[in-house]
Amino acid sequence: MSPRRNRPKDEGSSGRSAEDDRASRYGGWESAQDWRGEEWSVRHVAGASAQGKTYRCPGCDQLIPGGVPHVVAWPEHAGVDDRRHWHKACWNARDRRTPGMQRSRNAPRF
Repeated sequence: MSPRRNRPKDEGSSGRSAEDDRASRYGGWESAQDWRGEEWSVRHVAGASAQGKTYRCPGCDQLIPGGVPHVVAWPEHAGVDDRRHWHKACWNARDRRTPGMQRSRNAPRF
């Protein structure tokens, strides 16, 4: 019995588009959403591609550890510095969870 192939025989004819390659490279898919009268780019990041860094969610002000699926959102006409990493639930409830949330007196300052 011969070993199993992990790749198709003809890699050029896999039927995948450049959009599929971009989505798989970042571990998720990207869309555009309207929020507060502004167009936002939203990328859903899979847990496997979210390794390493820890982010703070602006919706709940909690940490998003590496390896946890989350959402990266930024205004359409903004730079890299305006990207924010949100928990998926916080992004879905973003009208009720604002970045202006106050932390308790004993909460650590980051």
